[in-house]
Amino acid sequence: MNQRTILSVTAFTVFGLIIGYAVFGKLGGEYVSLKTLFSFGGNALFRAFQSISGLEDMRNRILLCGLLGAVVGLLINFKVKR
Repeated sequence: MNQRTILSVTAFTVFGLIIGYAVFGKLGGEYVSLKTLFSFGGNALFRAFQSISGLEDMRNRILLCGLLGAVVGLLINFKVKR
C-alpha cells in the first residue's frame, strides 16, 4: 500500500469513529467520556458493569463505524486509482 492509501483509510477511519461517537456515544442523555468508553480490562465487577450498562454495546457500535469508515476509505481510494 502506498502513502495515499494509508492516509485515506486513516482519515475515513477517524471520521467513522467521530460519527459513531456522535451517534452512539450517549448514555442517559449525556456523552460518555472517551476514557470510560475505551478503558479495557479491569476486574470482573467492572466488566459486568460495562456489560449491564450498555458500554460494551456502545463501544462495539462505535468501533464498527470506524471499521466502516476504513472500508469506505479503501474503496474510494481504489475507485480513484482507476
